[in-house]
Amino acid sequence: MDAVSLRSVSKHFGAKAAVAEVDLDVAAGEFVALLGPSGCGKTTLLRLLAGFEEPDTGVIAIGPREVARARQGSVPPEQRGVGMVFQSHALWPHMTVGENVEYALKIRKISSAERQRQVERALATVGLAARRDSAPETLSGGERQRVALARCLAMEPAVVLMDEPLASLDVHLRDSMQAEFHRLHRKLGATIVYVTHDQSEAMALADRVAVFDQGRLQQVAQPRALYAEPATAMVADFVGRGMVVPLDTPVSGRAGSVEARLWGEAIHLRSTRSAAPSTQACLRPEGLVLGPEGIAAKVDRAVFEGAATILHCRVERAPDVLLRVLHRAAPPAEGTPVKIAVSDGWLLPEAA
Repeated sequence: MDAVSLRSVSKHFGAKAAVAEVDLDVAAGEFVALLGPSGCGKTTLLRLLAGFEEPDTGVIAIGPREVARARQGSVPPEQRGVGMVFQSHALWPHMTVGENVEYALKIRKISSAERQRQVERALATVGLAARRDSAPETLSGGERQRVALARCLAMEPAVVLMDEPLASLDVHLRDSMQAEFHRLHRKLGATIVYVTHDQSEAMALADRVAVFDQGRLQQVAQPRALYAEPATAMVADFVGRGMVVPLDTPVSGRAGSVEARLWGEAIHLRSTRSAAPSTQACLRPEGLVLGPEGIAAKVDRAVFEGAATILHCRVERAPDVLLRVLHRAAPPAEGTPVKIAVSDGWLLPEAA
């Protein structure tokens, strides 16, 4: 397993910066998810790591070796020691499962005995040893994705790159493959860089999540920290059900808790020390409760979600704002006036 390092990496297509001045470190054996909306640059970054694109600025290193430096050439993809798993399984239909896994090893001119050993080990790792002689068309979607993963593992890469590998699967298969990826990462200790637009996938699998927007890296953090302490309004809005709301007056952040005012009501927010006063907070449905005091609002609609109901409440002093409240009791009727208290919120360290 190898570490991955990117320093000031950019990639332009015409006038558009698909990746802009990205600095990112992935430790050896770490699972990092690149998360963001469509067109944010995450797949371009993965292609830069794989060697399918060359950076316009910056340096990329895999392990101790520099594999790309802007305007000075790059190490070809086949010499980088990386394996790639794509969204499409890309299996040869005229080959058996075993032959699909073996194909890249043949291209590398590995001996037949060694090829058989690596194929057997890779298929056993993903639980498909018994399907070695099967045709791809006889496999389920999840099994085909596991064959694609086995093909990657058979090459014994230093780094595994995954580009939306579960996007084409249905919900049930995605859940089972998430568990499979988690198991394999813990078993093999491979360095994995994983692209997804599905935040639940990223939060469930990754040791750390890197959030991108418009080509720029917004924040890198462990899933719990990313959810609880977003660094920007974009991260707060994109990750979870964050609601970015404007405070009545700017508040200077300090480590711990600060008092602020929101639509005339005094609230307390978790915060970190910040150089400039903040003007926004991030609220989440589970941090809002109905009570005798708080922000005046009316229930606009109630959405049943099994264990709880999400109340969409229109703020009296800001009619264009809907606050979402996680409510576990019987929901009030639509149009009911309510008071919303903030039991937990986060002072954003920078304004949008």
